[in-house]
Amino acid sequence: MAIIYEPRGQAREYAPLACNVYRGCDHGCVYCYAPSATQRQREQFHASCLRPNFFPQLIREAKKRAATGDTGQVLLSFTCDPYQHLDVEEQVTRRTIEILHQYGFTVQILTKGGTRALRDIDLLGPGDAFASTLTFVDEARSREWEPDAALPADRIEAIRAMHDAGVPTWVSLEPVIFPDETLALIRQTFKFVDLYKVGKLNYHPHAASVDWYRFANDAVSLLKKTQVPFYVKDSLLPYLPADFEQQGMDHYQLAGGAPPKQQPLQPSLL
Repeated sequence: MAIIYEPRGQAREYAPLACNVYRGCDHGCVYCYAPSATQRQREQFHASCLRPNFFPQLIREAKKRAATGDTGQVLLSFTCDPYQHLDVEEQVTRRTIEILHQYGFTVQILTKGGTRALRDIDLLGPGDAFASTLTFVDEARSREWEPDAALPADRIEAIRAMHDAGVPTWVSLEPVIFPDETLALIRQTFKFVDLYKVGKLNYHPHAASVDWYRFANDAVSLLKKTQVPFYVKDSLLPYLPADFEQQGMDHYQLAGGAPPKQQPLQPSLL
């Protein structure tokens, strides 16, 4: 199995290239799809571990792609979190970023590790991107659904710090569990986020309790007011009017710095 690979299905909406730096994830999120996607028992998946022979294979693949000019932006990661607790000691993510940069790739980070990711802020620049999944405002709900992930305020702090350092930022608003909290997260973060990607909740019975038509339209209305570029994922699109058009944003990449934004509305108007 390739270390640097092209995602398929819904994952393709996030990145054209990806790399999973660990096997499994110790955040223990209740809604996580990755155990079933990797055909592993949830308990086994949450007991994350190193991938055997990871660095030699990563170097071979990166070198081969670089020789043919087949580089691009690599997402870290889909079926694990690059800044899970295991990485504090192992620091596989830091070395992965260094190798990818060495061979001409840029990276985009997607994590619920919060400020643990700031350890590597010195490696990231305007050609890279930093993202976090934001799901809750309420810490108690976050602990219930994402027991070992960084708390919401910690994730938001990491996004703000990356933005202040000149690293393009984006937020994954998926899964959406309590729509009012997702809308509140947009209001809290739009001043330092360069792109939002909005989806829904999949593969969990709680999804049946959400009015997706209402959420989809409320989210789009609010995001338009912020004037921050956004991308609506395919899973949420059926709940919007047929004439809805994406915002013309290259949702794969924020290379070369964030896209220019118009002056956002004042928070009081949101």
